[in-house]
Amino acid sequence: MSKTKKCLVLFWTLLTISSTANSGYAILSVVSRDFTRKYRWITEEEMQDYIALIQGSPGPMAINISLVTGYHIAGVWGAFAAAFGCILPPIVMMLLVSLFYGAIISNSWVRVFLRGMQAGVIAMLADLILGIFLNVTKEKKIYPLIIMAAAFLFTRFTKLSTLPLVAACILTGCLMFLWKTRKGGGEQ
Repeated sequence: MSKTKKCLVLFWTLLTISSTANSGYAILSVVSRDFTRKYRWITEEEMQDYIALIQGSPGPMAINISLVTGYHIAGVWGAFAAAFGCILPPIVMMLLVSLFYGAIISNSWVRVFLRGMQAGVIAMLADLILGIFLNVTKEKKIYPLIIMAAAFLFTRFTKLSTLPLVAACILTGCLMFLWKTRKGGGEQ
């Protein structure tokens, strides 16, 4: 497939995803599914790395994943096409909402619609979390399980910023890599 066609597919895919998935995490789930399973442009491992990268990066996750995956698939123009496809639906929706805010906010059907969307987002998040968990634990090593449990407990039971958690995970990952490398079994 040519780069131009990939850019068009990226734009259309992110446009449709952004039109229906209404949060960064929901978009992560659908982008991951489409780009790893449907188009097979990105491996599961690469997608897990990208998700980890964008979660530690400033800015909206939806835009970040669009930029990173678009660049991976079709270079700079792919990043532009994916990001533009991702931001166009929210811009149009917010313009429409601002024009008709009074009628929208008091409509009971809108409230029902939003409740239904919340349930759908929860299902997409569960799919994303399960996929990441299965990918991380497929090697049956204890280290990722300890890190996941500690990170969960930290975020669930403290009111601290996640910055020390991210720093601790990065430091632990680096130390584990150095330890494996010294033992002769480090990843390349």
